Amino acid sequence: MSETNKYDVVIVGGGTAGLTMAARLRRARKSLNVAVVDPSEKHYYQPVWTMVGGGIFDRSVTEKNEKDLIPKGVTWVKDAVTGFAPDANQVTLKSGGTLGYRQLVVAPGIQLNWSAIPGLAEAIGKNGVCSNYTYDLVPYTWETLKSLKGGSKLIFTQPSTPIKCGGAPQKIMYLSADHMRRSGYLKDSSIKFMSPGTVVFGVPEFERTLKKVIKRYGINFNTQTELIAIDGPAKKATFRITNPETGDQHEEDHSFDMIHVVPPQSALDVVRESALANAEGWVDVDHGTLQHNRYPNVFSLGDSAGTPNAKTGAAVRKQAPVVVASMLAELDGKTPPGGYTGYSSCPLITGYGKLILAEFDYNNRPMPSFPFDTTKERLSMYILKKHILPQLYWKGMLKGRA
Repeated sequence: MSETNKYDVVIVGGGTAGLTMAARLRRARKSLNVAVVDPSEKHYYQPVWTMVGGGIFDRSVTEKNEKDLIPKGVTWVKDAVTGFAPDANQVTLKSGGTLGYRQLVVAPGIQLNWSAIPGLAEAIGKNGVCSNYTYDLVPYTWETLKSLKGGSKLIFTQPSTPIKCGGAPQKIMYLSADHMRRSGYLKDSSIKFMSPGTVVFGVPEFERTLKKVIKRYGINFNTQTELIAIDGPAKKATFRITNPETGDQHEEDHSFDMIHVVPPQSALDVVRESALANAEGWVDVDHGTLQHNRYPNVFSLGDSAGTPNAKTGAAVRKQAPVVVASMLAELDGKTPPGGYTGYSSCPLITGYGKLILAEFDYNNRPMPSFPFDTTKERLSMYILKKHILPQLYWKGMLKGRA
């Protein structure tokens, strides 16, 4: 292998986690020869796609050119990884080449499995079938929402798989309900949330407030109910409902004028099928150090990491400094210090001008960053989400400064 395709650090993925790591590593040790592998021309700030779907932002504010975000001194390998060979310290590329490394950071994100629900791939983006989970689709959510009138039937779904931004399925529902209220159509419309889970939200302190929000909008919140098929032209969705006491299951069809679908998600196939994966397909890392449990020179963070925290950009912000410390310790022959406690943040938009800032750890214990009760709906937290966090992302996280 020639020196031109061997690096001190190879980072797989040029999203939030990959770019944040590249910037932090360059700041921590400039001598490291770092490469980021990602085929994408564009980079997206996905946390505000809910606001795009709710008509607050145009999607263009979430998009930048990937080449403009690669940290100075970092090599961008504009290619896709198609295989991992951790015993040889190599990754293979779609173009046919290989990259060697001293250390590997696996951060390619998460895979959206549209075809996992029969009819969804064919239905999405028309006939009122919406999703805020891609840049191409998100404008259609607002287009559909603003076309609704009184007597409309709105359905919002969540899959049984892990997903990025676990609160996103509910956020767009609350914005939609508030839009219908402001338009005068809420009282004679029907809003249903279909969740395969057993609770509204996994942290009781925030769930209490969300239940009040649900009651305020008159939302019918259904648990242990999962979307299993959709017929776009017929505007019919089929759900599997599990009886919580007996475990018995039956199917029900529900009609809709608008349905917001969150696709089932998983680790990328290339990760899931590799030696790096755990039993569930995610990168098998220690939950505190984010170092691989079998390959000490491999690390992972972000959506692809096999950690039980909520998969959010806020989690990456807390994970990245821990991974940098772990990597430098491994290079220097020391024990990684650890320190990641599962922190994640879910800014739960509950209406226009209202937001609950949910911050919590692995054990679903609140971890507030502010010295006031963040379980309440607040305008200040909405302003934080709308105006401050995007700047923190572009000018702080991706620069290795925050």
